[in-house]
Amino acid sequence: MAKDKTVYTCSECGGSTPKWQGKCPNCGAWNTLIESVAEPAGAARNRFASLAPASEVAVLADIEAAEVPRTPTGIAELDRVLGGGIVAGGVILIGGDPGIGKSTLLLQAVDGLQRTGVPALYVTGEESGAQVALRSRRLGLDHSQVKVLAETQLEKIQATIAAQQPAVAVIDSIQTVYSEQLTSAPGSVAQVRECAAHLTRAAKSGGTTIVLVGHVTKEGALAGPRVLEHMVDTVLYFEGDTHSSFRLVRAIKNRFGAVNEIGVFAMTEKGLKGVANPSAIFLSQHSEPVPGSCVLVTLEGTRPMLVEIQALVDSGGPSPRRLSVGLDRDRLAMLLAVLHRHAGVACMDQDVFVNAVGGVRISEPAADLAVMLAIASSLRGRALPKGFIAFGEVGLAGEVRPAPRGQERLREAAKLGFSVAVVPKANAPKGGRDFEGLTIHPVERIEQALEVVRGLG
Repeated sequence: MAKDKTVYTCSECGGSTPKWQGKCPNCGAWNTLIESVAEPAGAARNRFASLAPASEVAVLADIEAAEVPRTPTGIAELDRVLGGGIVAGGVILIGGDPGIGKSTLLLQAVDGLQRTGVPALYVTGEESGAQVALRSRRLGLDHSQVKVLAETQLEKIQATIAAQQPAVAVIDSIQTVYSEQLTSAPGSVAQVRECAAHLTRAAKSGGTTIVLVGHVTKEGALAGPRVLEHMVDTVLYFEGDTHSSFRLVRAIKNRFGAVNEIGVFAMTEKGLKGVANPSAIFLSQHSEPVPGSCVLVTLEGTRPMLVEIQALVDSGGPSPRRLSVGLDRDRLAMLLAVLHRHAGVACMDQDVFVNAVGGVRISEPAADLAVMLAIASSLRGRALPKGFIAFGEVGLAGEVRPAPRGQERLREAAKLGFSVAVVPKANAPKGGRDFEGLTIHPVERIEQALEVVRGLG
């Protein structure tokens, strides 16, 4: 069989040329030529043929919808992020910093699946089979029956998947896989896109769940073309500080479940273990309340979690600094302006530092109220009451807006023994009844929230 010819296609006009050039000969755009494969018309038709047989046009209401069956991995926190387990024919992309634990988690997951009778294949392009075996011994996965293939050539990987027919195949990593149809180096845009497309088609046509491990850039985004995230069904990010034992797996995209769901893990000598009560990680253990600390009930996917927000306000120089870790710095500047304009709390000549304990990243605006109360507490040197929690979005006019699913947040706080809550009025329980042992103070404006805190002593 003759090897397919390489052509270079312009990403701007779609024109092609047999030789790479810095400038597209058709539209004149610079640096837009991307390597691709040119095939005969018949071969191209087979290569890009539809994965499913052609169907007739149907009315949406007449199409029978069925729940997608899932296979649990045996790791509860991973199943939560995936929406209940893996789906046959699904393609999962997981990325994270080097050494964060991606390969460890996936090796544990495929071993658990193999032990339940689900055939699994682990394809490693970064390690040898002996290195994978050594890691499995370290993790305590004795007598593991997971099949391992050390290979980087796409065509051989596809042939192995077709011959072995595994229910789950892990490709570690997609940046090391190359197709002999392209001349570019492994990890290049053309190779990553082409290899991921072939593996996705193999998953959809054969029913094998394929998990792709992806490298990330120094900014933390998945390396390679953005189309890589579009063509897969689920995108997971592995987050965490390598100096800490805790890891977060966050779902950014999931066609079979909720997005922004997170799983919390602790790295141990025997691998990653799920954390049943993640709120305990993100709460500092103070014997007595300290100024500048406020507990927030945040929402990660469907899970309410308690996170401690710490603020430190100190006298600054002519150019005071605003620094936040785990929170949006631009939003911090806006909250300081609202705090000054509507509550009379001035920090113009003060350095303001805000931190979310435990390395968690909070993006929802419901953290506004807790951040502002922590800043006011640090500035005045007065600690908030023991067992105090707060949540709510604060607008530019000083109003406290409701947070989604407020009742679930309050229920989680009551379950963990918190006794005082300052929340938006719209989130307060109807009828004036509080949750078990939790006294709720509904507020409508930021100055009202500060008055409530002062009244609590």
